[in-house]
Amino acid sequence: MGLYLVEANLSGEVNDKASFEEKVSQLVNNGGNELIEVQVAKDFSRAFFIFEADNSEALEASIKNQGVNVELVKEVRLVGKDLDEVKKQSDKVNYLVQWNLPEDLTMDAYLARKKKNSVHYAEVPEVSFERTYVCEDMSKCLCFYDAPDEDAVKRAREAVQTPISSITEINN
Repeated sequence: MGLYLVEANLSGEVNDKASFEEKVSQLVNNGGNELIEVQVAKDFSRAFFIFEADNSEALEASIKNQGVNVELVKEVRLVGKDLDEVKKQSDKVNYLVQWNLPEDLTMDAYLARKKKNSVHYAEVPEVSFERTYVCEDMSKCLCFYDAPDEDAVKRAREAVQTPISSITEINN
């Protein structure tokens, strides 16, 4: 079993919390895949799912069969939290930062860089870093934060000297 990121475009399908929750309920434990976490953009246009599944092809087919417009499926590694903690869904996140990783960055170099720079989050105490999912193919990572606003997230990323490809405000 591996962890997989599924990014979905929900534009036109979902426009409120109730319809989103209904859509998610169709995906829970669908086809033997376990939904670990889901985050949705504040405007309900995009959703980010993390599943535990046997393989990406069967996972994608299962989700598409539920009428979800899948844009991306990638195997990921969880960094910053234990999987059991994430399954409890006890933390609050309200921003997702995506970073398209440089082509020459290896997983080992990424993890070493993260370990070295993470101490600098203390320079922006109003922001809480929660966890990161790094694509195993090293194409990008998704970092989750609890922060008062987007500017605070940007200051935190500057403190740890890490670029931003995009920021999505999460609906929670």
